[in-house]
This record gives sequence, structure tokens and C-alpha cells, in this order.
Amino acid sequence: MKLKLLFSILFIQVAVAQPTQRNCGMEQKMQQIMSNPTERQRYLDIQAKFEKEYNRLLSQSVYSKNSAASPAATIVIPVAVHFPSVSSTASAADKDCLRALAQSQINVINADYNAANADLSNWTGGVNALYPGITVGNMNIQFQIATQNHPAGTGIPNGTVAVTFGTDFLNGADSDTTWAGYMNFVVRDEGATTLGYSPLAGSPSAGHTVVMNTFCFGSGSGCSSTGYQPASPFDLGRTVTHELGHFFNLDHTFAGCSTSSNCSTAGDKVCDTPASSAESYGCPTPGSVLQCNGTKVLTMNYMDYVDDACMYMFTSGQATRMLAYYNVIKTQYLTNVLGNTEFLSNNFSITPNPSKGDIVITLKSETPNYSIEIFDISAKTIYQENFKNTSGLVQNVSIPNAQTGIYFVNITTPEGIITKKLLIE
Repeated sequence: MKLKLLFSILFIQVAVAQPTQRNCGMEQKMQQIMSNPTERQRYLDIQAKFEKEYNRLLSQSVYSKNSAASPAATIVIPVAVHFPSVSSTASAADKDCLRALAQSQINVINADYNAANADLSNWTGGVNALYPGITVGNMNIQFQIATQNHPAGTGIPNGTVAVTFGTDFLNGADSDTTWAGYMNFVVRDEGATTLGYSPLAGSPSAGHTVVMNTFCFGSGSGCSSTGYQPASPFDLGRTVTHELGHFFNLDHTFAGCSTSSNCSTAGDKVCDTPASSAESYGCPTPGSVLQCNGTKVLTMNYMDYVDDACMYMFTSGQATRMLAYYNVIKTQYLTNVLGNTEFLSNNFSITPNPSKGDIVITLKSETPNYSIEIFDISAKTIYQENFKNTSGLVQNVSIPNAQTGIYFVNITTPEGIITKKLLIE
């Protein structure tokens, strides 16, 4: 009873200490990197390669300064999620809850990086008129938690998602070559002031990580018994969206005013993000914040500091910059940890899509054991069913009380997990 009371008091203290304004630790992380000769040289080398690729893309009309970067083939990124403070002997219920929390975060970034987030309707609903010439960026990218060929010694069997409990990441360090080749998310207590951080221009082969605080990872109600609970105003998963942007070489949009005539080398080095010299906080009215000789700040951009509910877009120029960086590091990602994603993607279809709420999921070849789970944009599960020892290729699914909006359909098989977007209208 005393232990339970002590935990409750500690949890309340943590909740009270949570910041009300966004604070990112990227700059401090980069100071550490630049003070280490080996890491500094790695950073300079990768940036030199990046600049060549970035300029190559900018020279192509399809990737002009205000055109959306969207590669023909979908980019697939393997993810591993780590909860260091959760014991490996934690209850099955707690582990399942944290795996679901991890998937909720994956759903958020898949929506945000593909311009499929529901709140993007704010932009198309009239905000865009305040920012002429700016278009929304779409990466055509799919983040998936790895399910196959996990690192030796982790004890994770094939077919189980790469979510770890109790790993220390080299005693609290920010990289671990055991997990090289993955997009690593480490969720741990980072104190009362920092929401998260990532290196600018991260390296998968070096085992670099995006580090998140316990109260701003995922969306939904979280897992109260573990202390991992998203908390307002950072409870929609947008902190990972922001920090992941740094990993893909995006700076803050408030990187400063500039008189330089070359917008690709000044400020945040992206030509279609209005110049800004100071962070925006809270939920400012679009177009109301002015910086740099009266320029309207793009406060709803993921790389500013507003609350989760008030950031909802990348620009096309930012998407191009991230694509250029991905092209430089893409060979560092493992390709054998997601199962046969091409097979999975082509092996099932959703019709009709858009739908009124009743859909048909059709598998093109027999898959004896699989599960179907449907999430809404807040990562709330609205449908879940397991199918075992079945030869049925067609499943009729009715989404109860379906509201207009974007949903995500997860199909989990022994081969891996694939996510497809569903639009309810």
C-alpha cells in the first residue's frame, strides 16, 4: 500500500512538472556532436553528400522550390521503439499497452508525413490564402515497426514487433549499434523541460535515435500503470513528427532572418518557409505572428514550437529537403526486418475507398493467420479481429458509428505488418 501511494505521489509530481511550452533539445545535442571529432567529421561528410543531392533535386523541375517532393515508389522505413524504464518482466497487459502506444505514434507520423492528417483541412479550408505560393509537402513514406530478423540477444521472436523493454541504450546514451539500421525511438524520462531531441541529420548505421519524453509519445490515453501517458498540450504525437524532421535534416523554421539572396543556404535553408527569428508557442491565430520585416510566420508548421493541436503541415520545400537527405542515407536502413512488404501491400485491398463505413478487405492469396485492426486519426482502435486457421479471402467489415475522416487499416500476418489509409466520407 505504501509503495502504491509513493508511486502515485511521484506520478503526480511528474505530471505537475510537465512543461506547458514546447522545448526541443536538438541544439544541445548538436553541440555534443560537434565537440566530438569523430562525430563532427561524420556530420560534415554527410552534409557534403546531402548538399550535392539537394542541389540535384532543386535543379529538377519536379522538385522546384514550391513543388511537392513525392517519389514514385513509397519509401519504407523500419522502426524500433524502446522503453528503457519498463522492466522486461513487466506484465503482459502493460507490454501490450505500450506496443499499442508505439503503434499509435506510427499512425500519427504516417499521416503527418503523407499529408493525410485530418487537421490539414484547416489549411485547405482557407488558411492557405494567407500564405500565397506555399503548398503542402508529402513524402510518400511508410514507417513500420520491424517484425523480422531482430538483433541477436534481444529475445524478440520473428513475427513480434520490435518494441523493447528495459534496454539501457548504452547506459542512457543516444546511440546503440545493436540497433543500427533501424529508425530508433527511445522513450524515457528527460526531465521537466525537454520534450525530446534528435541529431540534425541522423545516422541509422550509427544507431542514432530520436529521444522522447514519456508524456509526449503517442496519442490517446496511454498506459497509466507504466507512467507513459501523452499529456496535453503534447498529446497528439506531433513531438515525434517534429524531432523526426530534425533527423531528416530539417532545421527549425525560426532559424533567423536573412538578407541573403540564396534562400537555400540562409535561415532554415528551405525557400518556401517564411523567415522567422523567434519561436511561436501555444495556438496563435494563423497569419497573426509577424517576423523579419512583417513576414507572416507559418506557425502551423511542424518545425515551429506551437502546441500539437495547432501544427499540421510541412511545406513542399521541406519535403524535398527531407527526400534529399533520405536519398543519401537510404542504404543505411535494413531491408530484411519488415517481412515481405511488397507482397503484403499487394496481397490485400480495401473497397470501396472512400467508403461510407462498410468495407470489404480482400486477400489475394490464402493467409491462414492474420489480424485486422482499424484506428482513427487519434490512434483509437475502432475495430479489431483476429483470424486463425481460416481460408477465407474476403472479410466484410462494418465500422460502427463511422465519422467522416481518415482512418488506418493495419493487417498483421506472420510476414509482417502493413498499413493502408481508409477515407470515410
